[in-house]
Amino acid sequence: MIDLKKFEKKIGLNFKDKSLLEKAFIHRSYTNEGGKGMEHNERIEFLGDAVLELSATQFLYDKFPQETEGVLTAYRSALVNTESLARVAKELGMNDYIRMSKGERTSVKGRDHILANTFEALIGAIYLDQGFEKADEFLKKHLFDYIDEIVAKKLYKDPKSYFQEQAQEHVRITPEYKLVKHEGPDHDRVFVMAVYLGDEEVARGEGSSKQKAEVDAARKALEKKNWF
Repeated sequence: MIDLKKFEKKIGLNFKDKSLLEKAFIHRSYTNEGGKGMEHNERIEFLGDAVLELSATQFLYDKFPQETEGVLTAYRSALVNTESLARVAKELGMNDYIRMSKGERTSVKGRDHILANTFEALIGAIYLDQGFEKADEFLKKHLFDYIDEIVAKKLYKDPKSYFQEQAQEHVRITPEYKLVKHEGPDHDRVFVMAVYLGDEEVARGEGSSKQKAEVDAARKALEKKNWF
């Protein structure tokens, strides 16, 4: 089994049942190769997702007592989406511990999705081993601080729609997206899209689809223009 002592030390938790932590890092693809017969992390991820939603909902309810249900829902969506969870997983070095197939290991497409799911599985493992309070403490320490950035930069809004609103307000131009290039095999393709305001190329974004690359480009354009 993979040695997770260093990871336990990094997150400040000592698991009573080490197998729960180990299970959190087993991707389904691994059970088809070297891990045949092992249980993958999808069931514990399912549990972790529920714990995450409850913890995030309580946190936002307490932090923003004046906000409506609709605004809190938008905040929560941005706080617990794939990008946010993958970001924290990367900061914690979780990618080094995930056991997956060789094909998944070398693939670019879907990597953030795997990281986010593994993070949810980790929450499930903490909950089963340490209880809700510890899982809640872990999330407040490693994830929930990002809400200030989300609110300040209005990341809870759809980036493409918001960039279009801001572009119309500031320069009265509707953004246009153009494909710059795509690379990689069909099953692992990466698209690069550029967003323009008239003749000005404002930013470029990448993604596993044109739509995702456009969203990434819009997000980067908002940051470059400082339109928050």
